[in-house]
Amino acid sequence: MANFIPEDKIEEVKNAADIVEVVSEYVLLKKTGRNYSGLCPFHSEKTPSFTVSPEKQIFHCFGCNTGGNVFSFLMKQDGLSFPESVRFLARRCGIDLPRPEMSGKMRQQLSEREQLFKINRYALEFFHAKLVSGSQGKQAMAYLKQRGFSRKIIDGFQLGYAPDAWDGLLNYLRHKRVPEGMIEKAGLIISRKDKNGYYDRFRNRIIFPILNMSRQTIGFGGRVMDDALPKYLNSPETPVYNKRRVLYGLIAAKNKCREDGTLYIVEGYFDQLALYQKGIENTAATLGTALTDEHIHLMKGFVKRAVLIFDSDEAGIKASERSVGLFVKEGVEAHVVMLPKGHDPDTFVAKFGPKAFSELAGNAMEVMSFLMHTAEKRHGLTVSGKLAILEDLLRPLASITDVSARQLYIKELSERLGIDEKAVLEKVRETIGVLAKEHQIQARRAERFSQAAEGMPPKQTQVRESRQENRLEQQIVAMMLQYPEILPEIDKSNVLAYFMDNTLLFLGQLIMDHPPDMEKGVSNLMSMVDDAEKRNILASLSIKEEMWNQRDCRKIISKLINHSPKRHEISLKAQISAAERENNQELVIKLLGELQKITVLNRKQMNAVLREQ
Repeated sequence: MANFIPEDKIEEVKNAADIVEVVSEYVLLKKTGRNYSGLCPFHSEKTPSFTVSPEKQIFHCFGCNTGGNVFSFLMKQDGLSFPESVRFLARRCGIDLPRPEMSGKMRQQLSEREQLFKINRYALEFFHAKLVSGSQGKQAMAYLKQRGFSRKIIDGFQLGYAPDAWDGLLNYLRHKRVPEGMIEKAGLIISRKDKNGYYDRFRNRIIFPILNMSRQTIGFGGRVMDDALPKYLNSPETPVYNKRRVLYGLIAAKNKCREDGTLYIVEGYFDQLALYQKGIENTAATLGTALTDEHIHLMKGFVKRAVLIFDSDEAGIKASERSVGLFVKEGVEAHVVMLPKGHDPDTFVAKFGPKAFSELAGNAMEVMSFLMHTAEKRHGLTVSGKLAILEDLLRPLASITDVSARQLYIKELSERLGIDEKAVLEKVRETIGVLAKEHQIQARRAERFSQAAEGMPPKQTQVRESRQENRLEQQIVAMMLQYPEILPEIDKSNVLAYFMDNTLLFLGQLIMDHPPDMEKGVSNLMSMVDDAEKRNILASLSIKEEMWNQRDCRKIISKLINHSPKRHEISLKAQISAAERENNQELVIKLLGELQKITVLNRKQMNAVLREQ
């Protein structure tokens, strides 16, 4: 679909979208000199290595080597295609993009993800309209009001109602000329057992639209208004919806999270909405799944502290146990609040108010201390009780990858239980071994499944060489990006002909064809590159600023050319082979002439070396 967005419009969007503002919606950035830095959203780290350059309008992580411009950031962060990222930023910047008439073939080229987002948007409009207007949604609206939810919350979160009909949404989408196969792929309808048609997945339920961090509707949750089962029903996994990677309400909680540095995590839609309505806006909910590393990775861009709000039952404790290692790994401080018996966040804040909730949350226990405390209450401090406590805490302790943090918790536990610290450490080490074996088995199963699904062997990872020649080529590409004044010298000396690394050669040629300047810069070059590895290299080489001058640049060029007399010869032979394959005889003759000169030069240099010996 990139071809359907004119280049001048792409350029207009890129120039209008400030990368610092866009990235700040996902990462807590701090000004560091001319650039901004923060914790990388693409890998786990405790020390910021993620850098954003407002001048060059690019980002780069020195930890995982990911980099790019504002479009590639959204593509990586939200899994958008290039056209999707352009359209998202265009809407954000108030730029109208042309919508040309599309032929049937062009319509087929519209990405599946874009179609699913569009279908979900239609569904959201349908559900919301059924709730707020007409007779069908009266009972649902009365139910929401009885639960204490205002019209502001209903409209703000675009709550809806799925009518008590088998094909209400299906017929609506048919009128929109949406193919049934795509509606099924969006998870909104289910094929009948006899394969004779479809029926709506959501019927006679309050509907909660689920949005990603780009404010796109990716799925839905539905809740009954009586005692029917299942009480909650969520969209299935689709190409745009993965419950492991989304927290309900996080997009609405984001600004308050930045303000307070804290996120309250609850288990249900109504819990999140109830707290939000009472002014506790920095609240998000899991979607019928345990907290995952993707969830924590997502939230750490906004917060330094998470407070888990669980019901006072065994399930809440188990959920805390599973999440310990994840929070420690991501460097997010985690605390746990256990509500009084018989209460969930919705009922607690309704009865006691937001001030009482804030006081309760203010006294939240650090998550590992909480697990120790609850284990003591559950088992007591008899000899058998102490052994049971130790058994309960082995896996949470073993899941902590930070050795220093794990050692401190082991010390605390050994003191609480009066068990020798070395004995506790030994048991934890045994458990680490067990977990490692379990992970290996899971990884092998996943790999076998992946290979079977793809019908091919696993891809081999390419390792970039770190020879001196490669480093010189990287330096030259860096100077071409940062000091365009050297480009005439690069051209005159035919420097790129000496390159051995095909990726760096491609980037060097790209820079020669599209010289970077103050107005366009490296961000423009990235828009011309489809390959993520090449974008990462461009970002890496341009963000490390050096003080270039003509004299130093010429030294590096000479060093590359003279470092190995064979380099140019090898390069020319490769070019000759390519020209022969293309049957370009004129180029072959020209290159053979250059090769003959280089061969004579190499022979003279070799003879000179032999005479010196």
